[in-house]
Amino acid sequence: MTATSRSLRHRILHGSLVAQIAIGLVLGILLAVLWPAGALGVGLLGELFVQALKAVAPLLVFVLVIASIANMQRTGQTSVRPVFLLYVVGMLAAALVGVTLSFLFPSTLVLRESANVAPPQNVVDVLHGLVLSAVDNPVSAIANANFIGILVWAVGLGVLLRHASPTTRAVLHDVSQGVTGLVRLVVRLAPLGIFGLVAATLAATGLETLLTYVHVLGVLIAGMLIVALVVNPAIAWLVMRRNPYPLVFTCLRESGVTAFFTRSSAANIPVNLELCRRLGLNKNTYSVSIPIGATVNMAGAAITISVLTLAAANTLGVQVDLLTALLLCVVSVVCACGVSGVAGGSLLLIPLACSLFGIPAEQAMEVVAVGFVISVLQDSAETALNSSTDVVFTAAVLDADADAPAPQ
Repeated sequence: MTATSRSLRHRILHGSLVAQIAIGLVLGILLAVLWPAGALGVGLLGELFVQALKAVAPLLVFVLVIASIANMQRTGQTSVRPVFLLYVVGMLAAALVGVTLSFLFPSTLVLRESANVAPPQNVVDVLHGLVLSAVDNPVSAIANANFIGILVWAVGLGVLLRHASPTTRAVLHDVSQGVTGLVRLVVRLAPLGIFGLVAATLAATGLETLLTYVHVLGVLIAGMLIVALVVNPAIAWLVMRRNPYPLVFTCLRESGVTAFFTRSSAANIPVNLELCRRLGLNKNTYSVSIPIGATVNMAGAAITISVLTLAAANTLGVQVDLLTALLLCVVSVVCACGVSGVAGGSLLLIPLACSLFGIPAEQAMEVVAVGFVISVLQDSAETALNSSTDVVFTAAVLDADADAPAPQ
């Protein structure tokens, strides 16, 4: 074997997951076109990938939420609190943008699993199902992928364990890291899963299925652009009371572009800290707000969760009223806050949002698999929005503090 071939083999096996998913997508399309019978045969790879996601997602949500809340940083710095408030407001606004675009340009997907969904008729039915799901036995909730019950138990245990000993909280952190490692292993199988899923789906339904992928990706990217160029500047202006666009464009150029290619908010923390330093911001505030933002400020994830959840609802004929859509926005924000550091995190929490509408885990995981198909662009754009927003909101609050009159 020549050095060139060894190098190529190493890049394929150990290189960028994005490139591998793109290769799997292209090979799946080619197989479906050139050999439909063979494409149906490799559908098992897609089924195994979806089943692996279904198996690991409930445990991931349970452990990750407990560890995140139990180890949440305590800070008395008053300047950090307004930044955190902007993070929450920004995520709610982003989720609302995603829901609005989904109503204006509804997406439908091709799901291989058949479903008999009894959709809730109104928000009262949704809340009724929500309450019943919330009080489920925790073991039953994990076993049956009842994500609402999992979330309630995880939040409750996380809050109580904030007062546990440092050793206990360190163990929780280590367990969450272990589960996250398992998720990364499953996600590394995404190229094979995408290959089998795309090949079998296109062989069975035709190439028009690709148009549904393009449509939902277009809605997602449009939502992220609207948040980056309209919503975030509007929020910054309300705080700063001056033209926010020089700041917004600087953050997109210096932070967003880097995050687009690294696809990791955590990996972009040093970039954001350096940008805050060059902007002349208060280090005591940004040294806390930037790491917190990389953990909880996930506007792009809120858009992804809301758009793909409504796409699943549209596909299965679930009618969504206004109040239920607003409830979805809140759930999307709660989900988005817990996805930091998890490969494909926003996608893996879609089943939690889908459970609002009585959508079974099988169909929800099909939607997650579709999300991995479009993640080549979706995840990069999502990370760019998330990371650049951290600096925009931190700078907006500190700019407003600097302009405020000194106390007498």
